[in-house]
Amino acid sequence: MLVTTLSKSDRAWVRERTELLFGGETVVSRDVVHQPSELPGFIAMEGSERIGLATFKIDDGCCELVTLDALCQWCGVGTALLEAVEKAARAEGCKGIWLITTNDNLDSLRFFQRRGFRITAVRVNAMEHIRRLKPGVPLVGNYGIPVNDEIEMEKTLAAGECWKVV
Repeated sequence: MLVTTLSKSDRAWVRERTELLFGGETVVSRDVVHQPSELPGFIAMEGSERIGLATFKIDDGCCELVTLDALCQWCGVGTALLEAVEKAARAEGCKGIWLITTNDNLDSLRFFQRRGFRITAVRVNAMEHIRRLKPGVPLVGNYGIPVNDEIEMEKTLAAGECWKVV
């Protein structure tokens, strides 16, 4: 597996994956609407096949992991992509990485906690507001769990504070 920086030729594929996974070209976190196809990121390749994607945004000494998509679960793809984002964040002097997931995403909660992330905030019923910004967000998600809450997670990379819990 090879992890490389997203290129212009990858952008259409990023848009397709975002539409498939998030029901549109955008992702919403902390009321900010992101277009992953326009963000910096990394792609995992196996030969000529794309097998994973990570996009992120660096702002004010913090790195937000906007998307992480491994087409092959439990194969090391997500871990390799996360490590690439962490390396980029450290190179930019970021104090930490944060992300948003939803209460139904049990696999994500497991994955990130095993890699040093901690739950730092739970925004109860936040998905009601998100659905006003992005009506395509489903009511029921993974494992038949109603999608109601946002869960924020963070991982410290360096001493100092960078979390702005909303």
